[in-house]
Amino acid sequence: KKEKKEKKEKTPKKDREKTPKKASTPGGEGSDSGGGELRAVCAIATPLADLNTTKKILKVVKKAAKAKQVRRGVKEVVKALKKETKGVCVIAGDISPIDVITHVPILCEEANVPYVYVHSKEELGAAGMTKRPTSVMLVLPEGTKGSVKMSSDDKKEFDDMYSKIVSKVKSMSK
Repeated sequence: KKEKKEKKEKTPKKDREKTPKKASTPGGEGSDSGGGELRAVCAIATPLADLNTTKKILKVVKKAAKAKQVRRGVKEVVKALKKETKGVCVIAGDISPIDVITHVPILCEEANVPYVYVHSKEELGAAGMTKRPTSVMLVLPEGTKGSVKMSSDDKKEFDDMYSKIVSKVKSMSK
């Protein structure tokens, strides 16, 4: 009995469940820590941002989230797109099942909103100041009612970064 008890203590159920998940990343790629490696993404993830563009996009998302200029999640983004709210749509490429977000690019095209895919939903959620991984975010160019006002320097920097991201995303989607 003691031997069995010792074995159970050495390999608890939680450790056994976690170990295969870490070892079986697709193609030996990716970690959520942003170590420069890219994760496997779904087949429809086009246009997909490269590593440098992803960093810039996430930086813009973070600044917008601080000023409350984002719409998070499929439900909020779809509602904003149907109201023809302007902005840049950032979609995570590693969503499973993919059917959850397949309609978002179509709505973006109808509303004439540029969209781009990033590799990780975890990184997108972290950039958007949430603890949860986020599948879709809409970055708004200006704050809405009740949003935090940015200082003039921050506003200029954000506007500059935002315009660069918009032009980059539009050039990628052509």
